[in-house]
Amino acid sequence: MIFEKSIKETMKKRQSVRNFDTQNIKDAHAKRINEYISNEDNLVGPFGSKGRIEFIQVTNNVSDKGIKLGTYGFIKNPQAYLAGVAENSKYSLVEFAYTFQKLVLWLTELEIGTCWMGGTFNRNSFEQEIQLEDGEFIPCITPIGYPNQKQRVFDKALRYVVKADNKKPWDKLFYDSTFDVALNKENAGLLEIPIEMVRIGPSASNKQPWRLLLSSDRKVCHFYIEHTPNYSSKLGYDMQLLDMGIAMCQFELACKELDIKGRWSVEKPDLLLPNEQTEYIASWIIL
Repeated sequence: MIFEKSIKETMKKRQSVRNFDTQNIKDAHAKRINEYISNEDNLVGPFGSKGRIEFIQVTNNVSDKGIKLGTYGFIKNPQAYLAGVAENSKYSLVEFAYTFQKLVLWLTELEIGTCWMGGTFNRNSFEQEIQLEDGEFIPCITPIGYPNQKQRVFDKALRYVVKADNKKPWDKLFYDSTFDVALNKENAGLLEIPIEMVRIGPSASNKQPWRLLLSSDRKVCHFYIEHTPNYSSKLGYDMQLLDMGIAMCQFELACKELDIKGRWSVEKPDLLLPNEQTEYIASWIIL
């Protein structure tokens, strides 16, 4: 296990940081980050797909190659970026986000700030910085650095605009046996905490597109996405698939901490869906 502290507490602590201190990334931390992203075990998703992550240190948003890396004014004083590279396909995006969220949580444990960015960065400038292979693209990045303790008014306002602190309740996200019955927290059994960790996880514009359905025997938890129509159509990929990878990561890490043994599977359950925006992704099966 790569985590030394309580993963549940780290998940609760993590929030998007957009205003960083001017202190450079410490050499010891830079070394550990490079070691982390060089370890292939850290880059493989739950179904075996592997993306990659590039570590780009910057000075005044300019890389060592002299390329200016832009985030449209959303980020102040980033000391480096971690840029993800994956194939633009359904499960590649889900699996990549699963691995990227694990990295984000690991950095949170190190007191290094992060901010998932999928549509608010200059993708062209990062593509100049990173050598992409055929079929690869950059689905997301995160700036990193040490959080500025004096959070900017703009940062607080942005959290309010995207309702970052306003998470949907259980009865809007989680279901019991069918989509007609909301799942009550007290009826979730062993999986109450892992499901709650999904609820508090980050998502693009805090849309929280995950929908979980727990089987009547409490042995299987199905993960669905409820797509927000036209949400990321201009980007050329479905950014909300990243949210599903984040949800799966939160869920599995919480299960591991609680010693709930299980595995991921693509089951295609024969369940009546609540609407045409809802699509099945994967299932967690308790062993």
